[in-house]
Amino acid sequence: MRIHRLEIEAFGPFAGPQLIDFDQLSGQGLFLLNGATGAGKTSVLDAVCFALYGSVPGARQEGKRLRSDHAAPGAEPRVTCEFSARGRRFEVTRSPAWDRPSARGRKGFTTQQAKTLLRELVDGTWEEKSSRNDEAGAEIAELLGMDREQFTRVVMLPQGDFAAFLRSKAGDRLALLQKLFGTARFEALEQQLARQAQDARAVVETEENGLALLLQRAEAEFAELGTGAAGDTADNGTADAPLAGAGEAGTAAGMFTCMENAARTELAARRRAADAAEGHRLQLADRLQSEQERSQRHAKLQAAARRRDALAAQAGTIQEARERLGRHMKATVLRGHLDGLSRAEAVHAAAAEDLDAARYRVTEAGFEPGDPASALGRAQEELAVLQARLPDEERLQGIASRLAASAIAKERRAAAVERRTAELDSLRKDAERLGSELGPLEEKAAKLEAREQEVAAAETLADIVERHGLAVQEASSAAERHSAAREEALGLQQRWLDLRELRLRNAAAELAAQLENGEACPVCGSPEHPRPAEAALSGLAMADEEKAAQQRYDAADEAVRKLAAELAAAQQAVAVLAAQGGDSDPAEVGLKLENAREALEVARAAAKELVGIRTWLDRLARAIAEAEQDLAGHAAEAAQAEATEALLLEQHAELEALLAGLRGGFDTLDARISAVVTERTLLQGLVSAGQQVERAEESLVEARDALERALPDSGFASAGEARNQLLDAAAAARIEEQLRAADEESARVAELFESEDLVLAAKEARVGELPLGAVELADLEQQARHGAESARSLDLAARLAERTLDSIVSLHSAYRDAAAAIREPRERARMLTALAETARGAGDNSYKMSLNSYVLAARLEQVADAASERLVAMSDGRYTLRHSDARAARGQKSGLGLEVVDGWTGQHRDTATLSGGESFMASLSLALGLADVVQQEAGGVDIETLFVDEGFGSLDEQALEQVMDALEGLRDGGRVVGLVSHVAEMKLRIASQLQVEKGRNGSTVRIVEADIR
Repeated sequence: MRIHRLEIEAFGPFAGPQLIDFDQLSGQGLFLLNGATGAGKTSVLDAVCFALYGSVPGARQEGKRLRSDHAAPGAEPRVTCEFSARGRRFEVTRSPAWDRPSARGRKGFTTQQAKTLLRELVDGTWEEKSSRNDEAGAEIAELLGMDREQFTRVVMLPQGDFAAFLRSKAGDRLALLQKLFGTARFEALEQQLARQAQDARAVVETEENGLALLLQRAEAEFAELGTGAAGDTADNGTADAPLAGAGEAGTAAGMFTCMENAARTELAARRRAADAAEGHRLQLADRLQSEQERSQRHAKLQAAARRRDALAAQAGTIQEARERLGRHMKATVLRGHLDGLSRAEAVHAAAAEDLDAARYRVTEAGFEPGDPASALGRAQEELAVLQARLPDEERLQGIASRLAASAIAKERRAAAVERRTAELDSLRKDAERLGSELGPLEEKAAKLEAREQEVAAAETLADIVERHGLAVQEASSAAERHSAAREEALGLQQRWLDLRELRLRNAAAELAAQLENGEACPVCGSPEHPRPAEAALSGLAMADEEKAAQQRYDAADEAVRKLAAELAAAQQAVAVLAAQGGDSDPAEVGLKLENAREALEVARAAAKELVGIRTWLDRLARAIAEAEQDLAGHAAEAAQAEATEALLLEQHAELEALLAGLRGGFDTLDARISAVVTERTLLQGLVSAGQQVERAEESLVEARDALERALPDSGFASAGEARNQLLDAAAAARIEEQLRAADEESARVAELFESEDLVLAAKEARVGELPLGAVELADLEQQARHGAESARSLDLAARLAERTLDSIVSLHSAYRDAAAAIREPRERARMLTALAETARGAGDNSYKMSLNSYVLAARLEQVADAASERLVAMSDGRYTLRHSDARAARGQKSGLGLEVVDGWTGQHRDTATLSGGESFMASLSLALGLADVVQQEAGGVDIETLFVDEGFGSLDEQALEQVMDALEGLRDGGRVVGLVSHVAEMKLRIASQLQVEKGRNGSTVRIVEADIR
């Protein structure tokens, strides 16, 4: 994977757009990323990681802080990275979630969600691959063959972690190695083995508890027989023997055998007793059943005889009822004719009554029609004429109503005209009075604008006076701060100069420190050095102290410059405000402002009152116009109403003359029509009643003729005789039910005397075999009951013994099966327990090394071998790193030891004994070796761009040369190496440089090609 281009905007310390061309930086295969502390060197690496994976390494991953605080409020944070992998070229653009300014958002902001765009260069054209965060991240991870953690370990070497790792104890290296190699799966395997061992032991424990439970159940079953404990008959064990081992299992088997034998013996004895009791019970039961059956037969014979005697006593009554029902059945044949005659007589009588009632109603109403049908026709014709004239009468009533309403409206109109005239006079007077008040108010209101300008000018002057006073105070405070800061800066400058002078005086000591016997002095050229100068402090320490003093002075000087700028700005503000009148007397300015405000209030009140009067005058003008318009409308309405009233009076007279003759003495046509309708209704009732009487007489004659024709064949002399023999339905049903019950009882009694039981009872009675008495039968029942209870009790005891024997046999079989089945789980539990103990570094594991530690030890050995290849070059062939699996003291966990081999002395030393520069070279070698190992573990991904972080400041000139040679060796095969450092000497050794410069408005980057000749 090679990085070609990186664009950053509003991200980290970078406010504006920044472009980094890695192809330009990579021309020589090695480039330097430098800048002051806090400028943003690490943020460049964060931007690369964020573009590829959507997050930054470690604790710096705080999504809401990725956006630059220096950027404009509306600037969107964005990172674009162009890279190539597996022979393809891609561009990924990401934007983290951020709060965008919005007028409708909460507190003026709305959350903008994270965005991603992944594109691929195909045939010279960028084609979109994905715009979803998860899809783009998954595709990039697949292309690179690494997740974010692996990327930050392989591509961005975390130098500080390896320095601590190098010096730490063997046991402390576990956490870092786990983080680097991700061996959580081996820890999970250890935990899984422990869980499996625990589960296997739990299974064995459960099975052993089951064996004990089986024996306890067998003992409980045997105890229910009441023959004593199982141990009383066992010769080779007891009931309380434990069951965990093979010996215990043999003892339990013997107890099962003893219990089975004792149960079989008890079962045989109980079965013999039960069989004897059952035979005696059957004899008694047979005798009791025979006597009970004989007693029941004789009781049935006596009951049947009583029922037969009762039937003989009722024979006469039954015969009489049978004859009465026969006569009813004959009369029933004429029932239809009789009912028809009765209905016809009833209808004729009712029709005659209705006719008499209709005649009475007509007479009572004062009508004497000779011919009701003709009178009915005349009434209907008159009703038709009257109904045809009803609309004329309604029209007459409507005209009368309109005339009455016209009179009322005339009176109301006159009152309204009088009231409206008075209102008009009052409105005209009010308008004249208000018009006289306009002049003075208009004069006062005309000065409103001038008064407002006077108040605004006074307020502005008062504000300037107040701001002038605050500015004077601020200028005084700024002067005090500037003076104090200047004094402090002068003191720090003097301290720096003193240290500088001391270092210059100590230069001889620094030169003396570099002298070697036999080598020429760089000053005098002598190879002998009898008295080299001595220094109280080392040159490096003095240089560091001088540099720190200079930095403190530079910071203080920068603060003085800032405070001087603040003081100048404050003094300028005081001058500007004084020029605007800020030094005026505050009391005079306040009085002037108060007077201007009072004059303004007077003008505003006049203007407000003037607006009110004009508004009221406008309303009065509209009201006067409306009143005049209303009076004109009333006059027009009055003229039109008089013409309409004359026309209505004429129409009313004509209709009244036309309808007077039709009313016939009634007040209205409706009253006349109501009388005619009443007459017509009475006549219609009379005519209908006469017609009903005629039809009833015809039906009555037909019913009498039909009955006369049917009487000769029925056996009755007259209709009255036939009607007397009829029964109502309830009486006939009772007689039928009585006869049916008597017939059924006779048949049942005959059937009883023919049954086998009654024939046998009659025979026994004839020969004298009578049943036992009640006392004798009760005594026999008690004997049979006692025999049954004894047999049932003995049978229950035998079946209990049989069930107990079956249960013991079944439990014995289950015990043998369970004892055989537990052997394999017990062996598996022992094996898993030993394996889990070994995996966690206990048990037979003499090195106390867990599985996770074992895997990490193998990885550490690979890393040490890869690191030694580079450490040999950096240390001029002196040092190599070697993994050690020596056992740790006091039983601590082993396997992660690391030692350095000194090729000059042949001694193996602890890594903590290395000097500062040697530790840097060793930790850098470890980081590079780890990158190679992790790269191989990630599937052999080709890493063409590599970043190495800080740490070069601890090297002397020779060591730095050797380290640089080793780093330059990384460029073989086209690899690009970026060194992150702010060490000044690095700028003189590496031509291609990416400089990060910080400022008040954010950091910027630029590519520099330095002259290193």
